[in-house]
Amino acid sequence: MFLSEQWLLVCILVGLAAALVGIEGKRGGKALSLHGVTVLVNRGEGIILDIREAKDYKSGHIVDAIHIPYQKLATRLTELEKHKSKTVVVVDKMGQTTGAAVKVLTDNGYTASRMQGGMMEWTGQNLPVIKG
Repeated sequence: MFLSEQWLLVCILVGLAAALVGIEGKRGGKALSLHGVTVLVNRGEGIILDIREAKDYKSGHIVDAIHIPYQKLATRLTELEKHKSKTVVVVDKMGQTTGAAVKVLTDNGYTASRMQGGMMEWTGQNLPVIKG
């Protein structure tokens, strides 16, 4: 009943929600599939940046991933300087905070993407992780 009476408001709400999703998707950078990430890294064209907290990183991370927690990323960008010619693929637990990290990287001259699904997807697909 509400939908039929307030159809204009509902249409405006749906339009605004779609616009927000589109803007956030663009701001967060391109999302790469797990296959896309492995191809990029295996070709030597990309590196993986794990932005999770230390305890999560130690419980299992992708081989050769660089670990810089998101809260420290802005102050530790110099650690990535030697990789500036490569695409930095940002990884977190479920892909929720990677967009903000990608923005920090791109604002500082890096080419960056986010890994779709984060480490939950990676481990869910039984892909290799290193512990410790």
